[in-house]
Amino acid sequence: MDINTKKLKKNAFRVTKVRGVTASRIRVPGGHLEAKYLRILQEIAERCGDGTVHITSRQGFELPGIPFEKMPEVNAMLQPVIEGLEINQTSPGTGYPASGTRNVTACVGSRVCPYGCYDTTAFAKHIEKAIFPNDLHFKIALTGCPNDCAKVRLHDFGIIGMTEPQFEAERCVSCGACLRYCEKKSVKALEKVSFRPRRSHEKCIGCGECVINCPTRAWTRSGEKYYRLTLLGRTGKRNPRLGEDFIKWVDEESIIRIILNAYRYVEKYIDACAPGGKEHVGYIVDRTGFEEFRRWAFEGVELPAKAEVYSPLYWKGPKF
Repeated sequence: MDINTKKLKKNAFRVTKVRGVTASRIRVPGGHLEAKYLRILQEIAERCGDGTVHITSRQGFELPGIPFEKMPEVNAMLQPVIEGLEINQTSPGTGYPASGTRNVTACVGSRVCPYGCYDTTAFAKHIEKAIFPNDLHFKIALTGCPNDCAKVRLHDFGIIGMTEPQFEAERCVSCGACLRYCEKKSVKALEKVSFRPRRSHEKCIGCGECVINCPTRAWTRSGEKYYRLTLLGRTGKRNPRLGEDFIKWVDEESIIRIILNAYRYVEKYIDACAPGGKEHVGYIVDRTGFEEFRRWAFEGVELPAKAEVYSPLYWKGPKF
């Protein structure tokens, strides 16, 4: 069976090593789904594939061993999963309308982890709604705190949860727990002044160690959610590098607007001759210069007064 492989890939199927056989790629924004959908994936794998399921590095699933002629059947069977995970569609029953933008990944966040500063799954789904479907090659990852279990600095956009610790002096018993944990497990942003901890806003990375380890709840998390946004990390063959800090104490809506602006920037400057129509945003920024990217990124963005923007940005790493 001959098939247009560009159309196949756009429909979130993979070109494999075996002629006439593909693999279905399943999006799971934030890496979280109800267990009932696993039964559907099992049925697809056993009826249409080779009976196995691959868990991808981006927290999705791949169902290998699917003959080309069974793709419409797979798409129809996937419909309850796509609807249940609230994935944007252009035509129900035909599967995924794009595959360029990769699955938005996230750590377990505050739903499970005591270190999580926010609900990573909820924010991942919010981002998914804003950016998908799209054929451009973007990778976005979220982590609940500066421990960075999700390795977000390896992505085009890395989102690290922060909290601004709130201190109630009347609850403090001067035990020193917050000072010890901030020094040993974080960045030593607290000092003792008149037997009470004093926080340095400049040093603080919003990790919440003081909150977690205070026995009297003198320290609590801020009601507002804040984030550190990192830019343009990447792996790959050509010049891999870690993402660099772009903004800290930034809000959700500003992050989403910056990401959407980055899509517009890439549409403007992407290399029309790029293989497969894909080019990492970091390569484009290397070509146009960071200040041009920055100009596009901040269009229509109103940062909170607390936000701090890093400038200039320089990327380290091997150069080939």
